Amino acid sequence: MDVATQVLSEVRGPVLPVIRAAGPPVVRAEPLPDAAVGGARAAGELGLTRTEFARAVQLGIVRAGPPAPGGGARYERAELERIRSAEGFPDGLRERVGTVAGAEAAGAVLGISPGRFTRLARCGHFTPVGYRINRYRVVVWLYLTAELREFADREPGLLRGSACQADRELLAAKADLRPRKWRGRHVGLLLRRTADPWERAAVLASVLPGEELRQAVPDPAERIVLAALAPPPPYGHPQIPAAAAVALRLLRAEPADEVHWYRTSLDFALTGARGQPKSTGERGPT
Repeated sequence: MDVATQVLSEVRGPVLPVIRAAGPPVVRAEPLPDAAVGGARAAGELGLTRTEFARAVQLGIVRAGPPAPGGGARYERAELERIRSAEGFPDGLRERVGTVAGAEAAGAVLGISPGRFTRLARCGHFTPVGYRINRYRVVVWLYLTAELREFADREPGLLRGSACQADRELLAAKADLRPRKWRGRHVGLLLRRTADPWERAAVLASVLPGEELRQAVPDPAERIVLAALAPPPPYGHPQIPAAAAVALRLLRAEPADEVHWYRTSLDFALTGARGQPKSTGERGPT
């Protein structure tokens, strides 16, 4: 047994042999038809497009049930009924997951110019919910429309007049907080979806650059476990190699203080995970 297999077996628990008792076969009750459905059907029943549904799952609005035998996500009937019974469905649901792409569209929601929106976004006043890489290999940030409208109601002064002193200093330093703000949101949402200590550690490890991860986790066997449990790239992550290379940089912490924060968080998570010899598979409060 190689190291990876051995460590994963310790984390996940041993695979026990199936012991068949003598006597007549046990008749198992078949699950009710359509007790849980796949993502495409769930999206259709909620009146959402595939992208809108993926965003709803990402934000924890729609909670996945136990996966199918092949690993595909499944959604319980009770969960779909919970969402359908919410006040304002379906328009309210679509409003919660609606996004705009880029500074021009986002600025139009706020009634400001694309340039002003970009300056506010670079200074960290908005947190992107996703990204796209266009054909010129430029990052196009996605924003929740509802959050933009809430910002306009909450901070009308920032949409007019001169920039505040803090923003002027950030702009003078050519700061761009959009990648960092997005990473913080992405990691937070992933952590909410699992209470398993090793999976939580894997989420934090996935944000660290390679050398930082090797320093934070010197044990190769532990790094194998963290890599095996690492979350997949977010929905919309490009498949074309050139674009994927651009997007990959967004997934890794870059400023020194941000890297330090994730390293400290990973150290704390691993302390708890090492006390759990087996992965629990426990789900978080999505």
